[in-house]
Amino acid sequence: MLTLPFALRELGWFAGILALTLCAGVSFYAYTIISQVLEHSERRGHRFLRFRDLGAYILGPWGYYTIGAIQIVVCLGCVIGSCIIGGQSMKLIYGIYDPDCTRPLSEYIGFFGVIMLLLAQLPSFHSLRYINLASLIFCLGFALCVVGGCIYAGSSSQAPPKDYSVPGTPVSKLFGVFESLAIITTAFGNGIIPEIQATLAPPVANKMFKGLLVCYAVVMSTFFSVAISGYWAFGNQAAGYVLTNLAPKDGPALVPSWLIVLANTFILAQLIAVALVYSQPTFEIFEGRSSDVKQGKYSMRNLVPRFILRSSYVVFATFVSAALPFFGDINGVLGAFCFTPLDFVLPFLFYSATFGPSRHTSRFWIHWGIIVLFTLIGFLGCISSIRQIVLDAKYFKWFADLQ
Repeated sequence: MLTLPFALRELGWFAGILALTLCAGVSFYAYTIISQVLEHSERRGHRFLRFRDLGAYILGPWGYYTIGAIQIVVCLGCVIGSCIIGGQSMKLIYGIYDPDCTRPLSEYIGFFGVIMLLLAQLPSFHSLRYINLASLIFCLGFALCVVGGCIYAGSSSQAPPKDYSVPGTPVSKLFGVFESLAIITTAFGNGIIPEIQATLAPPVANKMFKGLLVCYAVVMSTFFSVAISGYWAFGNQAAGYVLTNLAPKDGPALVPSWLIVLANTFILAQLIAVALVYSQPTFEIFEGRSSDVKQGKYSMRNLVPRFILRSSYVVFATFVSAALPFFGDINGVLGAFCFTPLDFVLPFLFYSATFGPSRHTSRFWIHWGIIVLFTLIGFLGCISSIRQIVLDAKYFKWFADLQ
């Protein structure tokens, strides 16, 4: 969400709002039809608890392994990204109270990892229901802080001049468009809808639809308000992380310190919830291989391997986050390459394979138009993100102390 003003910077007002609206509508529709596919399969005696199981049923064995691999990469990327941004938020909060502190970013990422290590021992998606509810409140909280901060900063006498022209050469503008589209599609990505739906008691389609309505009411109100207010306040100077504009490193903060602290506190809490949710599919794979179903979930035989595997995963993600704090550039590739097929391509392929809409219907052509469009967006976004990695390579440094 906090990168959306930057995405609008590369697209401009009209194209930016259009891209946000298109991705929101398509992702909502995609999640709705994948829910219908899952319920249809369940009525026919096939209940799928995982995306990869559904892929295996429709596409064959290669679908199982391909989707499973993509999900693992997506989930690990989300956890690593959460650790990095969580560490940055901790550092920014501490810096408000101790501007002379020289503690490096890697230590703050380590602190975040310790919190993750403790909460990662919660056994399942269902165990996270209260954390997920709190996550919703935190999301609304930090969106309100960011929107209020952007309006305050944009209206102040210290606000930068508002210029909404798209900067750069024709080539950089073109790649900027691709990168922005990848950012927006990633923002609306999920990648684990079947796993979430599996926690609901049947019949699930109506419950899932109501849940999606609530989710997208929050998404539309927060994503659009943050994107529009951030771009309005900073124009083509909007940074990749909007809080950087509110509290620039080389100048005075444009908003009160308490607002920066509050916003980062909400972000920190939200990131913990995100990291926990995206860790669960990998934990499920670990425990499916290591546990003994003949013994209880809380028996020592199953508790010890679960603790070791979950802890090792969190330690690995934390180490990668601290060692490669520029992982955001790499995450751009992962988002374009992984979120796009999982959320904007495969649901429509699965629907076509399950229900077989006639070529003479508009639904058939709309679905295939979406498949082609978002396959192209994912491919071009991947190229643009790789180009950005090459351009930023000279700044890469192990355990870099980034702001």
